[in-house]
Amino acid sequence: MTGLPQKRHLIFRFVWRTVNLVLALVVVSSVYAGVREYSVRRYLDGFSDAIVPNSMPEEEKLQAILDWMRAEPSRATSDNPDALAKRDPVITLTYRQLLNVCGTATNAFLNLVRSSDLRARRLLLLTPDNNTKHVVAEVLIGDRWIIVDPTYRVIMKDAAGHYLTRRDLQDPAIFAQAISVIPNYPREYTYDRFAHVRLARLPYVGFGLRRMLGAVAPGWEEAIDWSLLLERESFFYLVLSVASMLLFLLLRAVLAWYADSRLRIPRFHLREHALRAGVAFFSTPEIKQ
Repeated sequence: MTGLPQKRHLIFRFVWRTVNLVLALVVVSSVYAGVREYSVRRYLDGFSDAIVPNSMPEEEKLQAILDWMRAEPSRATSDNPDALAKRDPVITLTYRQLLNVCGTATNAFLNLVRSSDLRARRLLLLTPDNNTKHVVAEVLIGDRWIIVDPTYRVIMKDAAGHYLTRRDLQDPAIFAQAISVIPNYPREYTYDRFAHVRLARLPYVGFGLRRMLGAVAPGWEEAIDWSLLLERESFFYLVLSVASMLLFLLLRAVLAWYADSRLRIPRFHLREHALRAGVAFFSTPEIKQ
């Protein structure tokens, strides 16, 4: 009968050591991801300050960013732009080819706008079969999410010069007014179908997951700011690594409880030893006469 407990102990020790090893790796990756995200934010703050003074009104900030994107300063080019990191703002702000593609142009715009203390999010315009046909940005000005098209470097306006929301642009007459002043703007970039998060890209579960989330939490796409998570690679890996660290910390706590309460396996209690070491270090030593 002693063979079964010993086998259970061996399996537990293997799982325990594996979880601790993975946890250590995840902690290191979290620190690295945090440093990387901090450096990206510092870079973007400096970059945006050079383009847009913080004292400018919100509308002028938007226009200044679009003017910088429209201008053709000295920018890098790549012989293989498909190999560039399309979710790294340091890259998307640097290469001319990426600033001319809707997805990466919107990525660069969103990162600059956020670094200029404005709220912004991406908006995917969809075809009837839920493929992405174009990517634009929504920027919160006042209490309205107005549409900006970074690819064409324009803020969508009607004939009277009023800023337009996606709801406004669902009106064919207003949409026609807005694009009439934009050379070569495709008329198929309409706003009848859109999304902030394209779950259809997830194989097998995408459509069902969207319906389930819509039923359980209506408005989930706009309740959470998904754009930073999806548009900045460094932030995505930071969130992923921190979530993994919390998961493995919880798993380690469950395993520790199981070892103490069920298996009765003696183990090294790091916290207790650290407390004892701290008490011993800071306590006044007794001097014997």
